[in-house]
Amino acid sequence: MATADAHGRPFAVPVCFVYLNGCLYTAIDEKPKSGRRLRRLRNIEANPQVAFIFDRYEDDWERLAWVLVRGQASLVTDKSEKAQAVAALRSKYEQYSSMALEQLPLIRVNPEHAASWGAV
Repeated sequence: MATADAHGRPFAVPVCFVYLNGCLYTAIDEKPKSGRRLRRLRNIEANPQVAFIFDRYEDDWERLAWVLVRGQASLVTDKSEKAQAVAALRSKYEQYSSMALEQLPLIRVNPEHAASWGAV
């Protein structure tokens, strides 16, 4: 996920995500992090514009592809929405089953633009 701060300085970090009800969700999980509030969260608060790039690599370059999604990010505050997204994340990523994701920030991205290339 790529974010930018209030001055437009970019920052990108790999994330685990799910697509649910027309939105992308990504959790701040329990993997070790710095003691400060994460840059991606600070950036989203200052500038909610984000981007994702999903790629497919194949040795056969005729099958290469990518999808770019841009949208508005926000932190999920609705408990029902958060519960649904956490359940979907746990279904996709077994490692999340023992993490207290309900107690941690959850980011929702409302896609506004998508572009693709290759054998999508």
